[in-house]
Amino acid sequence: MTKNQFMKELDLSLKGLSSNERQDILQDFQEHFAIGVEEGKTEEQIADSLGSPKHIAKELLATYHIEKVETTATTGNIFRALWAVIGLGFFNLVIILGPFVAIVALVVAGWASGAAFIASPLLVLVNVLFNPRTFEFFDLFFSIMLSGIGLFIAVGMFVATKVLTNLFVRYLKYNVSLVKGGLKHD
Repeated sequence: MTKNQFMKELDLSLKGLSSNERQDILQDFQEHFAIGVEEGKTEEQIADSLGSPKHIAKELLATYHIEKVETTATTGNIFRALWAVIGLGFFNLVIILGPFVAIVALVVAGWASGAAFIASPLLVLVNVLFNPRTFEFFDLFFSIMLSGIGLFIAVGMFVATKVLTNLFVRYLKYNVSLVKGGLKHD
């Protein structure tokens, strides 16, 4: 593969990045080719030593999306980082998607139970509107107690959601470092 072929393929594979970032990356690879030619290597040898431009782009995109999640942890950024890391290899589909689904299920279940507990007094009042003869003060007071527990659950879920998001981003970074070449022990 020649330098021009390599650069075109890399440019096409980096279409998810902004033009400035893409140009910086392409300039770095231009310099790498220039240094290799000065050392007496051919363009084909340099391109072979660099590896697949598509794989390089996948690694760069995964790193970019993970850094973006670290600065702004929105749901969209998390999903983009998730798919970028999964795109690094089929093995990652199982290793990344499994824990992600488990974390999302825990978070959704926690928020749903907190919301249900908080809404329990309203449900008792709705029940009284439709079945006034079934009203008991015990139901009302018990639902108020559940509402208080639901507030505690909601506060706990707020903290847990932040912690789990940060841990999952760290897990994605760890996975990307493994895919890029293993852990380096200093």
